[in-house]
Amino acid sequence: MVNVEEIRDYAANLLGKGEVKSVLGFRRGSASAFAEPCTITDVGEAASLVWDPTCLNNLTLYLVKDHKQQAAAKTPDNRPVGIVAKGCDSRAIGVLLQENYFKREDVVVIGVSCEGTGVVDPRKLSAKLKGRTASRVSFYGADGINVRVYGEETETVIPAQEVLADRCLECRAAIPTLNDIVFGEAVGAREFDEPFHAAKAAESLSADERWATWEHHFDRCLRCFACRAVCPMCYCPECVVDSTTFVVTLGTSAEEKANRIRWCERSANTSESAVYHLTRAIHLAGRCIDCGECERVCPVNIPLRLLNTKLEKEAFEMFEYQAGHDIEQASLLSSFRDEDPNSFIR
Repeated sequence: MVNVEEIRDYAANLLGKGEVKSVLGFRRGSASAFAEPCTITDVGEAASLVWDPTCLNNLTLYLVKDHKQQAAAKTPDNRPVGIVAKGCDSRAIGVLLQENYFKREDVVVIGVSCEGTGVVDPRKLSAKLKGRTASRVSFYGADGINVRVYGEETETVIPAQEVLADRCLECRAAIPTLNDIVFGEAVGAREFDEPFHAAKAAESLSADERWATWEHHFDRCLRCFACRAVCPMCYCPECVVDSTTFVVTLGTSAEEKANRIRWCERSANTSESAVYHLTRAIHLAGRCIDCGECERVCPVNIPLRLLNTKLEKEAFEMFEYQAGHDIEQASLLSSFRDEDPNSFIR
């Protein structure tokens, strides 16, 4: 079992010695039982760090934000950032290192093992509680989640498999492979669901059935871009499917507007949304580490993780490649081996 006090002491020691400028972690949320991301810069704040099944976010996103802020700062603080990282978070850091987004010495990875469980899916937990609101959620043994409900004295133990996020059910590496220290027991793959279980189930449908399903989902997309905003791999300063730097002003000419490259419009209709999501999924091929953040933040519950795990499955089966597992390995799309399929590329 992960000892939270040990995480707090380690973070406080790093900050006290000035070895990091900040530590990214989780603290108790003010609005619900779910933890919220935090950045601590003072030794005294380390006591607020928590670790339980409600630590949902992939904190690697905040490493990317810090990197951008330091690049724009007149007097940047070049000391490393400490980060509390789950297995999937550490793989995200690994991909960024493979892509030379930052250097290994820029980050101190405080690894935490998800041990026998993982993080809960708030939607599954809400359905399980049937309208009641959880006041506390914690690990319980090797495969259980302990839930206390507001206004009730007793606690309920729910089998982890019933409320865990889908990504945790299929997880193949519940311990951070990239780390400077790890808290908790070293565990390998879980045995809740086989890897790529959801992708294999989707493949069993006919092409017409698959298209009808995705046409329904693309039709519901709001084009809010929350999936892009939460993804640590979407760090491009200019997005090919949605310009974030082209600002239309009173001085922008019609020619400048016409010449701007637009792969798809921002309007929320089925065809434009299909182009956006499929382009984004291909952009993440060989890079997605299955943290499921895109799906978690989608306000209309589009199963976006399914698109990405389909490509993750293809990369694994065709090239035995797993994103973020080995930072010494070249990224998938920048390398090839003689025995790789599709010899036309050589």
